[in-house]
Amino acid sequence: MLDEKKLKIMQENPGFIAALDESARRTPGALRAYGIPDETYRTDEEMFDLIHDMRYRIMASSDFDSEHIIATILFKDTVKRTINKMNTCEFLWEKKGIIPFLKIDQGQDPVMNGVQLMKEIPDLESLFTLAKEHQIFGTKSRSIILSANKIGIKEIVAQQFELAKKALDNNLLPIIEPEVDIHSPEKEQAEVLLKEELLSHLNQLTKDEKVILELSLPNVPDFYEEFLNHPNVVRVVASSGGYRKAEADKKLSENHGMIASFSRALEEGLAYQETDMEFDFALKESIESIFDASIQ
Repeated sequence: MLDEKKLKIMQENPGFIAALDESARRTPGALRAYGIPDETYRTDEEMFDLIHDMRYRIMASSDFDSEHIIATILFKDTVKRTINKMNTCEFLWEKKGIIPFLKIDQGQDPVMNGVQLMKEIPDLESLFTLAKEHQIFGTKSRSIILSANKIGIKEIVAQQFELAKKALDNNLLPIIEPEVDIHSPEKEQAEVLLKEELLSHLNQLTKDEKVILELSLPNVPDFYEEFLNHPNVVRVVASSGGYRKAEADKKLSENHGMIASFSRALEEGLAYQETDMEFDFALKESIESIFDASIQ
């Protein structure tokens, strides 16, 4: 059974999801955006120390609060670390009232049939165990759609729901993220095919099987509106997908009922060189603008 208190928060509370889950592959780019060049570190361990320092600074800020933020998606390295001498997840839930989720995908396969399926996850059971040990409420898995290929989109949605069912079997709420690349010339057509497949799979779930859908901001405003009241959908959230914050906020505000699950847009404007006051001001500005777009 899913934790009823956390489920109610995820279903009803205003706010958004802070995605602080950059993988090993995406961490160098996040650090560069934060003002830390590649030559600053030589090993993965040093790289993860630096990205945790950034995440620590974000999560420990007084502006990072449950009034604006419902949940946070974390990379597994972050789950094993501490904030203010507490395990990160316990700190988020017990001190902040923010629900932790765990990113479980381990990157994507090469392109085939216009999509990138998720790579095999050999340590899936250990990730589920890690989640349950640290009060984590759910999981997130990401795959990528590059073109309007019906076969590929069918495969990608089937894989997402297969993994979602494994998470549900472990009493974890899955966030399903079949991201449509915002640069795809076939984005709008791909979204039509994706919506069909998602509805087909959602309608096959039992009444107790719940999921969160994380989708790219659609070309047509309110395109995913019918998911909002689907009995198996806890929330429909939007990834920023590479849009700059201002554009992501604008597009999100046009999709009523969707809330943000932003990473790069949330971290935009944050810099290693900033004083704590400057950092907190930039973070507050990001949080408030994303929150406002999420409650339109």
